[in-house]
Amino acid sequence: MPLAVPATSSTATMSLAPVEQESVSADELEDVDVPWITLVWNDPVNLMTYVAFVFQTYFGYSKAKSERLMMDVHTKGRAVVSTGARERMETDTEALQGYGLWATFQKDS
Repeated sequence: MPLAVPATSSTATMSLAPVEQESVSADELEDVDVPWITLVWNDPVNLMTYVAFVFQTYFGYSKAKSERLMMDVHTKGRAVVSTGARERMETDTEALQGYGLWATFQKDS
């Protein structure tokens, strides 16, 4: 049996406030798509074997990959050791600094 809706002399009206939509510029969209990188820089303090050990321990890289990255640090002065979202690169940078390495992060170009 259908429900009857009582008739009323006044009808209720509902007014909704306009919803503001945040506009995002094309530059901001490009910034989201651009990955960030963590760099390790050559320093006069840490042994090459220690740097490779840190890459193996922290990132779980193979011995060969760790040694290749360590050689880039040694011969080229720096190496990109990880890429990804900014928050992750901040975490990686802080962890590597905790191991005593000279590490920074930046937007990949």
